[in-house]
Amino acid sequence: MERIIIDMDEVMSDTMGGMIEWYEKEHGLPIDYNRMLGTGWVKGFPEHHQEMIWNRLLAPGFFRDLPVMKDAVDVIRELNNRYEVFIVSAATEFPNSLKEKLEWLQDNFPFLTWKQVVLCGDKRLIHGDYMIDDHVKNLMHFKGKPYIFTTPHNLNVTEYERLNSWEDAAKIFLV
Repeated sequence: MERIIIDMDEVMSDTMGGMIEWYEKEHGLPIDYNRMLGTGWVKGFPEHHQEMIWNRLLAPGFFRDLPVMKDAVDVIRELNNRYEVFIVSAATEFPNSLKEKLEWLQDNFPFLTWKQVVLCGDKRLIHGDYMIDDHVKNLMHFKGKPYIFTTPHNLNVTEYERLNSWEDAAKIFLV
């Protein structure tokens, strides 16, 4: 059975959307998506608040209730029926996220088991036939077929086949 490796943040969960929703509620200042290109979405927030954004990422509770990406549940459920699916997140950078990500997965993707979840620090140890991720650093060492999942910080990336949505993934993997 072919194996698909799926990232969580900005692929399954709308991490940036969750942060923007919180930020707009708390501060109401505009986000500059152009500043995210090639760097990361934290750079899109006003400079004087970027440290606060990092601190929010490190704080307990941030990863627990993030929005789910559109169509992710339905497509990943079907992928799970046809492929060996592993959810792989470089979560140790944000230690509070470990438990929260597991709980989030149980709530939103109850058809996945704990045996299908890998929370790590570096994805170079991961192998499979396909990987769906939003970061080049995770795709560049992958030995299988990499797919970059579109998010503002990677819009300038051209060296990988792009998935703009879970609907795009369904068109490739569920035909």
